[in-house]
Amino acid sequence: MGDNVTSITEFILLGFPLSSRVRLLLFGLFSLFYTFTLLGNGAILGLISLDPRLHTPMYFFLSQLAIVDMSYACNTVPMMLVNLLSPNTSISFSGCLTQTFLFLTFAITECLLLVVMSYDRYVAICHPLRYSAIMSWRLCITLAVTSWITGVLLSLIHLVLLLPLPFCGPQKINHFLCEIMAVLKLACADTRLNEILVLAGAVSVLVGPFSSIVISYIHILSAILRIQSRQGRQKAFSTCSSHLCVVGLFYGTAIIMYVGPRDVNSKDQKKYLLLFHSLFNPMLNPLIYSLRNKDVQNALQRLLGEKITS
Repeated sequence: MGDNVTSITEFILLGFPLSSRVRLLLFGLFSLFYTFTLLGNGAILGLISLDPRLHTPMYFFLSQLAIVDMSYACNTVPMMLVNLLSPNTSISFSGCLTQTFLFLTFAITECLLLVVMSYDRYVAICHPLRYSAIMSWRLCITLAVTSWITGVLLSLIHLVLLLPLPFCGPQKINHFLCEIMAVLKLACADTRLNEILVLAGAVSVLVGPFSSIVISYIHILSAILRIQSRQGRQKAFSTCSSHLCVVGLFYGTAIIMYVGPRDVNSKDQKKYLLLFHSLFNPMLNPLIYSLRNKDVQNALQRLLGEKITS
């Protein structure tokens, strides 16, 4: 048994069972989406850093979200693109565990950042006169750092429990990345504790924060409805609509993947759902914030105007 365990030095990612023509088409399409993801989130980061009018708590958290989305895509998409060109791509044992750890870290951090952003909107709309006092830069930095540290620590727990497991075959992972549940299925040992902790972590990190976001927006909605002017209501709602779209996309797919049913027929469906989660969400987030946010649009116009003038 010991020899068999030590002989496993790499895994094989099965990816998508598609024809070579379809894989080539998807490679070009996904490469384009990946480029848009990096350029879109990079543009958001550049605008926020260059325009002093965007140096506010709301856009500070948006910059953190852009960093997470870029990291998220860089961790998952390149290997997926390689797999499309060369099916059954192998990945080293250490590389697979590293990808699992980073995937969990960025996913958990994004969950918590979306909660922090909802709290920021709650304070801005429900307590506008005390906003500057409550959302100090010290608190903003503390909340952002706490989100990152929590993501790292919770992911470390899963990694520490995953490392001692023996892997003696088979080596084939039925996925396009080293997703933790797909990796656990290859372990030659009882993984019930790991699976219970994954489910418990998903419930605590997804359902708990999502519930707090819902509560925040109930208070926000009641505050918006009390605003007398129609223009004031529209302005207040416009500052929340982008965040609501991002929350719906992220939590909707994540809850279905990790808290939804675990029957055999849903495995492939969840694989494609994770494709949407890891490829399309990071690409759509900057589009949502730029298309539905006048501050970002105005900052882009000012920056382009300065470039043309110079």
